[in-house]
Parts: sequence; C-alpha cells; structure tokens
Amino acid sequence: MGIAVWCQDEAGPFQTVPYAASSWQEQEHPQKHPHEYIRNGTAKLMTLFHPQDGQVRVKGVESTTNIVLHAWLKQELTQIINVLPQASSSLSPELTKQAWLDWREGLNVKFTLPSQLPPLRMLLVWDNLAGHQTPELMIWLYEQGILPLYTPLSGSWLNMAESMQRILIRRALDGQNPETPQQIIHRLETVAKVWNQQPTPFQWGGKRAERRQRARLRRQQHRLGGSGACTQSVLPSQSPSSNGDAHAK
Repeated sequence: MGIAVWCQDEAGPFQTVPYAASSWQEQEHPQKHPHEYIRNGTAKLMTLFHPQDGQVRVKGVESTTNIVLHAWLKQELTQIINVLPQASSSLSPELTKQAWLDWREGLNVKFTLPSQLPPLRMLLVWDNLAGHQTPELMIWLYEQGILPLYTPLSGSWLNMAESMQRILIRRALDGQNPETPQQIIHRLETVAKVWNQQPTPFQWGGKRAERRQRARLRRQQHRLGGSGACTQSVLPSQSPSSNGDAHAK
C-alpha cells in the first residue's frame, strides 16, 4: 500500500565480561578466557530495522534514557522519511484520517489523533514502554506521518527487530572478551555495517506461523480414536439409554 514498515527496539545491557561460544580449535588447545575480569560498565544497542530489504540502523550507547533515544529516533526517522516517495496529495482530509483509523483498528493502546493529519507514510512497530508514549514524541511522529504500533504485553515476538538484534549480538560478542563499553559498541556497530553490505529481507513465517496454521487445521478437524484419522464434522454419539437397549436386544 506504499506505506513503509520499520521496527524499533533496544537491546542490553551488555557487560564487559567474557562471552562463551563454540569455536574450532586445535586439538588439546581449547580457546581460553581469563578467569578474572573487571565489570567496567555496560553498553546498549538502539535498533531500527526494515524487514522488507533487511537494512538495519543501529547506535551503541551506554544509556537509553528518553533524551538519548528520542533524539536518535528523530534523526534516523527524519532521514528515512526524506527518501520515501512523496505522499499523494489527492486524498481528502476525511480519507487521510480514515487511513490512520483503519491501521489503528484492533489495537489496545490508542492515542487521540490530531485534528489535522498528514498522509500516512510509515508504520513503526515497537514495544509498549512508557518512554515510547510521551506526548511530545507522539505529536512529532504524527506530524511526520508515522503511526506507532505497540506490541502487546508478552508479544515481543511480533517485533522483527528482536530477531535482528539477536543476530547482531551473537556475531559481535560470542567468544569475545570486551574490556570497555566502547569495545562492545564498536563491535555491535561494525557487525551492523557488515550486515548492511548484503542484508537479508525478513518475512512472517517460521515455526510460529506453522504452529498457527496447524492450530487452525485442528479447529476444523475432529480426531478419531484408534488411529490418526480425522473427520470434518462431529460424529453423533449414542446416548447411554439407546446403547443399553441395543445390547439388550
């Protein structure tokens, strides 16, 4: 429908400790980490992910307070919006607002929309955190034509940025022994740059989609005892009285 979809999330904190990982080593010469280490602070990762083409934008920080996160989000989202195709100006204000309302249908978290809305240009999927619901940030998003969609409680798996971050974290930290938060930040950002050289698009699917499909099929079928057979409709069962009469006869 010409609307961009981006996912946002934060990961961490990551400590300055040795990170275990499997690796190939010469026989009788395993990889070793120091048995003593100093906890020298932590680092976090702010992520914006575009599932359609697999591009990811990240920034490593030592803190993800609202001041830090909101400033980075505004900077990155502004750059993304500026390169999107120009929105159509032929829609009436009523149809423009209806497009916003349609995408909000079924959401538990709904904020009051401004009376004047620009054309909807982006859906931003992120977690339902208090810092993501500040009025100043919400108004700024609406002015840019961005509609935030909040994942429900225990529904972080609906945010594809979660999977993207796991990939980056494993590639950056597994088997490593960072000694400073700056080393962690450098590794995370470097891995993201390498990923963007040949990104992999994401799409909904995998084991979760297969389980949901099997669940839908189970609701349409009725299992029979004694084998793996199923029927599309429920077989009528005999009442105890009629069963007794049959045996008596």
